[in-house]
Amino acid sequence: MSLLHNLGHLITFTMNPSSLGPSPYEDDSIDFAELFSRLKQQLPLIIGLAALGLALGAVGYFTSGLFTDQTTSTRVVFSFPGFEKGEYPDKSKFEADDLRSPEIIAEALKRKGFAANEAVQSKVRAGISVQGIIPDNIVKERDKLRASGQTPRLYVPDEYTLSLALPRSVALTTAQRESLLREIVTVYKEKFIRTYISLPLSFGKAFESLSDSDYLDYEIVLALENQNIGSFLALLSEQAKAYRSPRTNLTFSDLLKQAQFFSQIRLNETLGLIRENGLSLDRKLALLKFDYYLKTMSEDEDRAAEEEKVVQALLKQSQERMQNYVLGIKSQTSAQRSDGTVIDQGLVDSLLANDANNFLVREALKASLKTRRIQSDKATLMDRRKNITDFINSGAIQKNDVLEQFQKSLDKLKVTYDKLVMDTRLTYQDYQQQFYGNAVQISMQPTTASFYRGLAVAGAAGMGTGMALGLGLALLSLGAGKKD
Repeated sequence: MSLLHNLGHLITFTMNPSSLGPSPYEDDSIDFAELFSRLKQQLPLIIGLAALGLALGAVGYFTSGLFTDQTTSTRVVFSFPGFEKGEYPDKSKFEADDLRSPEIIAEALKRKGFAANEAVQSKVRAGISVQGIIPDNIVKERDKLRASGQTPRLYVPDEYTLSLALPRSVALTTAQRESLLREIVTVYKEKFIRTYISLPLSFGKAFESLSDSDYLDYEIVLALENQNIGSFLALLSEQAKAYRSPRTNLTFSDLLKQAQFFSQIRLNETLGLIRENGLSLDRKLALLKFDYYLKTMSEDEDRAAEEEKVVQALLKQSQERMQNYVLGIKSQTSAQRSDGTVIDQGLVDSLLANDANNFLVREALKASLKTRRIQSDKATLMDRRKNITDFINSGAIQKNDVLEQFQKSLDKLKVTYDKLVMDTRLTYQDYQQQFYGNAVQISMQPTTASFYRGLAVAGAAGMGTGMALGLGLALLSLGAGKKD
């Protein structure tokens, strides 16, 4: 009897058991020998359906896989001072999405030798996503706070998943996709180091900026450079008093002493020769420069003085109003209140006035210091102008032996300056590495879900489904066969 005929008998029995007489399943005993014998007879059918399921599952997964994205993921951990507040070291707002900024993507593609045109960059950037990883205990804690009516504090995840999802049709192998993700993190880390760890590129470039300059420009530029280096090292020596660099074996206090030696011995010697002998490539041209400097300084002084007047006037008005608020509060506190605690408007006004007064005091101090600094620089420049004017009027000629002495002093100054800059750069980098060495790290290497693994899983699922269907049909055939 055919399988379809047996299946028809079983369906008829299920709908109306009495139509076929006594049920073949009423017998509690199971003849396993006969069961396995019948299943053995249906083995070709079971194997055939299993093979069919395997083929259908594999073909279906392979076909759909051509139109789906292949995802490559990695994990990145951020750790640097200020991160817990959601800030970069310079107090700017931290954004995890900076990992996929256009300049980062363009540089990573360029380093890996991929086409870096706008179309490719847009496609890659659109396929990159950055998602924060929030631990379960943090989620539970925040849910409890919300349930109790409290507002959870700002939480900034320190670990993020960086994923790249591109169609399989894109001509990038799995290894290339993983390498591209690693390069993106590397480029971002290098940018972070350049911005927050390394010294500015302009640091230590004083002599380069003085190339083909007049001797009098050395006095202006080197004096300012010495002042900046001294202030920078003085600040660091206070922040890290006990720190010693492993590469230079120097502390910031040692570097500050080197800077003082550079100023007191080498720099003063060189600048002294310039001033004492009125050295200049063209004294008349130098005089024109001084005149222009003085003109710009006079304009800056006028603007600073006007700003100082405005701030001082506002500060005076604020102090007068503040005194009125204080008197108002004293008169109100003398009255007894029987009602509950309320917010006194006079107190609020006083607090606001006090805050505004503090702000204006700081601004007045800044404006005053700015004006006095410009006046001091202007006085120094006027003295230098007078010195070069006296040499022009006297008609003094610059002697060759003086020029040779100046050149030797300048060479020694440059050697001392270069050593100071190099030691400062290395010591500062070592110091910053302690705080930012692990600022950006990959916590999980890039991984990509294997296409063939998915293909195997889909094939196994199809084969299991086909085998189950074959066993079911075989058992149905066995049940219908008993009735016959």
